[in-house]
Amino acid sequence: MYESTFIIEGKPVTVVAVNMGLDLSISVSGGDRPHIGAVALAISRPSLSDSDRTSATTSVLAITGHKEDELAKMIAHGLASSLSCNVSVSCGIHMNKINPDILTILQKQVELEIMRIGIWYEALQ
Repeated sequence: MYESTFIIEGKPVTVVAVNMGLDLSISVSGGDRPHIGAVALAISRPSLSDSDRTSATTSVLAITGHKEDELAKMIAHGLASSLSCNVSVSCGIHMNKINPDILTILQKQVELEIMRIGIWYEALQ
């Protein structure tokens, strides 16, 4: 299992990745009120435009009014494509008084966590 917590605007955000055979299950939660805002499932497959590359088909479910769908999709699709495995992501980060600058910082930190999870996963194989 991989687990990491980082701080955004004084609030913890925790990323957990669990190896499930050849698949990955990831949870991203935190802020003022952790919750489930969206879930994504990415299924690894050959790219439709170049069969020598790996891509993914990604499906997303979001709870009405929640904005985590794009973040969950980015994580699931990116990891499934780069690691050639199936990936599920549950994402729920609520931050009071969030603004675009904080969102940018959050996205950059999550991108760093995606890279770390990739390294961790490849070391297991």
